[in-house]
Amino acid sequence: MPLDIDRFAHLETSIHRWDPRLKILSLGIFIFGVAILKSIPLVFIALITASIFLKITNLPFHFIVNGIKWVVFFLAPFFVIMPFSYPADAAFYIWKLPFAWEGLRVATLIFIKAITIVLTTYAIFGSARFDISMIALQRLRCPKVIVQMLLFTYRYIFVFIEEMKRMDTAMRCRGFVMKTNMETLRVMGNFVGTLLVRSFERTSRVYKAMLSKGYQGEFHTMVVFQAGWKDIVKAALVLMVIGAIIAGELSGSFNTAVDGWY
Repeated sequence: MPLDIDRFAHLETSIHRWDPRLKILSLGIFIFGVAILKSIPLVFIALITASIFLKITNLPFHFIVNGIKWVVFFLAPFFVIMPFSYPADAAFYIWKLPFAWEGLRVATLIFIKAITIVLTTYAIFGSARFDISMIALQRLRCPKVIVQMLLFTYRYIFVFIEEMKRMDTAMRCRGFVMKTNMETLRVMGNFVGTLLVRSFERTSRVYKAMLSKGYQGEFHTMVVFQAGWKDIVKAALVLMVIGAIIAGELSGSFNTAVDGWY
């Protein structure tokens, strides 16, 4: 996922104009609902719904793909690992390894869920400035510690990346060339250690500076949120959609349980 997820927060769409509090609340419930689904058809419906949300935001396709590709790269091995390691009766054997269809089903379920959640996250945080989203979380009574962690992580990860680039440039100016030997491992170990120490020192200085300016664990802002009837209707529609999907899940589980008695 690109670090500057709010790069296109300036666009004018119905989701961009949505009150951030209701947007985060309703789409957050949508994400939670997707996470508890166990039916692939219903999860696929949720994926289509998340794609519609993202289409409405009008975020560039290349911007989304650039972030999704890392999620796909991380999840792709599940399609190899799960079928051969799932504790179920093997359907057949490949190179003397038991292959279970249930493992493939679980891998597919995890994959679609993850893509759906990531797409919904883009719709939430890609349609508003990140600091505005954090203020909205604060107004929703989200624990202050979580809000601070998210905001500071997002803010200073850029600083740490720039620090890493400067250190890398300095190493290359001194003639360092990446190789597959113990010397490279030693240098990279020192590189990571130095980066962590510098990051800790910077964090300590920033925290002390904030305390000296009266910081008490809460962000004060001039931003005023005003939710209108359109915002409420949008939230209600999202909740109705995820409610219908979960109802379908519960109905399917109920039917399965009833069939088991016969």
